[in-house]
Amino acid sequence: MIKVGITGALGKMGKEVVEAVKASADCELVLAVDIAGVGAEVSQGVFVESDLEAGIDKTTPDVIVDFTQPDNVYKNVKTYIEKGVKSVIGTTGLMPEQIKEIEKLSEEKQVGVIIAPNFSIGAVLMMMFSGLAAKYFDNAEILEFHHNQKKDAPSGTAIKTAEIMRREKDNFTLGNCPEKETMEGARGANHDGNIRIHSIRMPGYVASQEVVFGSSGQTLKIRHDSIDRKCYMSGVLLAIRNVFENNKFIYGLENIL
Repeated sequence: MIKVGITGALGKMGKEVVEAVKASADCELVLAVDIAGVGAEVSQGVFVESDLEAGIDKTTPDVIVDFTQPDNVYKNVKTYIEKGVKSVIGTTGLMPEQIKEIEKLSEEKQVGVIIAPNFSIGAVLMMMFSGLAAKYFDNAEILEFHHNQKKDAPSGTAIKTAEIMRREKDNFTLGNCPEKETMEGARGANHDGNIRIHSIRMPGYVASQEVVFGSSGQTLKIRHDSIDRKCYMSGVLLAIRNVFENNKFIYGLENIL
């Protein structure tokens, strides 16, 4: 039985993870951490705690799943590694240099960490298909849509998609004329390889992403829509089971599918 802790246990994603772990035949929820609702019972005998380190010391989880906030996640991951607890990180907003430092610490301490910008199998396939299409198109842009309570932009999924596409070529603006923004930001964020990323934040969305490829006389659109957060749970459980068996650092769910 895998002993699982959840940080951000009362958030939108955290609540789904709590239920998924409780329903799993091979996982046991032993720790729930959140800054809100301290003392609330989320499972039989498991009450929300606010002190992460004390909670780890008391319950000794095998794996912690983190769905917290961009401002907290980097500190949290370092705590997990120092405590020798493997982790699955769903919180986005980590900077590239922070991810590199986490990878270094994970390898030094031999404590497994999985960072996944997206746990939906469909979204991961969308990213993989975009990498395949990038071989054949010289122009591409990314549009990502999220609810208006998401704090980081662009999304981790959009950044990861751009990184996968960037492996295939250096420039995705072939043939574009010289541009001048008459309003700053009109053309979106410019990722490596001149991949423009446009972030939309609006009520009604959970998470959607569309990658648009173009060439003379044609366009190709690869789109994924999440309409219920339950779609992420099979990926979360897959990551829990994988990191429990390994001491590796892994960035991206596509690496364990």
